[in-house]
Amino acid sequence: MHTLPQLRKMERKYADVLTVIGVHSAKFMAERAEIGLRNAVRRYEVEHPVVNDADFRVWQEYAVRAWPTLYFVDPKGRIVARHEGELSSEELDRLLSAMVEEYDREGLLVRRRLDFQPERRPEGTLAYPGKVLADEASARLFIADSGHNRVLEAGLDGRVSRVWGRGEAGLADGEAESAAFDHPQGVALQDDQLFVADTENHAIRRLDLGTGRVVTVAGTGEQAHGYAREGARGREAALSSPWDLCVLENVLYIAMAGMHQLWALELSSGLIRPCAGSGVEGLEDGPASRAQLAQPSGLTTDGVLIYFADSETSSVRTFDPASGKVETLVGVGLFEFGDEDGVGEQVRLQHPLGVCWLDGLVYVADTYNSKVKRLDPDTRRCASWLGSGRAGFGDGTGSAVQFSEPGGLSAVRGRVFIADTNNHAIRVAEVSSGRVSTLELAGA
Repeated sequence: MHTLPQLRKMERKYADVLTVIGVHSAKFMAERAEIGLRNAVRRYEVEHPVVNDADFRVWQEYAVRAWPTLYFVDPKGRIVARHEGELSSEELDRLLSAMVEEYDREGLLVRRRLDFQPERRPEGTLAYPGKVLADEASARLFIADSGHNRVLEAGLDGRVSRVWGRGEAGLADGEAESAAFDHPQGVALQDDQLFVADTENHAIRRLDLGTGRVVTVAGTGEQAHGYAREGARGREAALSSPWDLCVLENVLYIAMAGMHQLWALELSSGLIRPCAGSGVEGLEDGPASRAQLAQPSGLTTDGVLIYFADSETSSVRTFDPASGKVETLVGVGLFEFGDEDGVGEQVRLQHPLGVCWLDGLVYVADTYNSKVKRLDPDTRRCASWLGSGRAGFGDGTGSAVQFSEPGGLSAVRGRVFIADTNNHAIRVAEVSSGRVSTLELAGA
């Protein structure tokens, strides 16, 4: 995920001498299907060819051991270098610059742009909406229209009243219509301030619903590498792929997916700090500083605990701000996933991205299973509620409903609003009947 923006920069800088070929060797079963891969290519705006290595043949032939792994091939087709893990754009630029200089000097380069036709982008009102927030007090709905780099403000009936963001990727504060975001995800409301996890800008933005202005409250705009142990003033702290947000007692909690941590932004002081997760990717409970998380991507609260979807461990876990402890409700480890209802360790999810709290239950967007499930945190019983388990599109009830990788949930007035990401839609589920309909958006 983090490597793609760095590669994109290099593809544009070295367009006449660099050819990038992506090889997709998927961990999760849902990622191996062609439809899932094609959606991922569109969603992340990949412009180079991608091989679907569904049976891991390329992985084995090249002795790959880690995601991501970069191989560097010279003009004669020889592998000259390999790197495991992420590289910053600066490091990648230095390496490519040296290779171009060497092979140019040897007369081996053929300078020519290759013409690849990228996958077509969706053409509707929404493009890969990642998260959604319904607010009962104001009867408003906020949608992270991630693929269009904007946030929509609407009524619960779907009538759009304001568009935040000019629609092109960037990092710019200012008035709603001129501000710029880069694939925003989670949103959280505190009074008349809407906070946005501006994921690919590695920043937290604040939208003033009264004045219509956008300001950056945390993040430098550059991705942090590694993980953090210390806090800083908001604008001085380097962040990495903040994915979701929730507010509890004047503290904005952040699912910092790129660092495998939870962070806390004190809204009164502007100080931001890691509050849970050692930075080591894994599943380990205990004191917050020693706990291991793995790409937390969804947050909610019951007013006491923070519940989070820990995506890479296919788990739902809790963080107690009072005791500083992390506990796992369902989920077993990095390579244990599936689609199994049950209690505690019997349960299997597949890369959940969203959670929301309602009337004593945690609703889970079981993303790669294309389902919504319900989890009782007291008994740890988790059961499928909506979705057939096959990616598709269809309203109805129960297992007759079809989603395509839902990523965000929000509940209000007996309804659950669902960001149905790959269907470019917001779906609405009635809690009492389990009936799902598709929200008609107007005015965007």
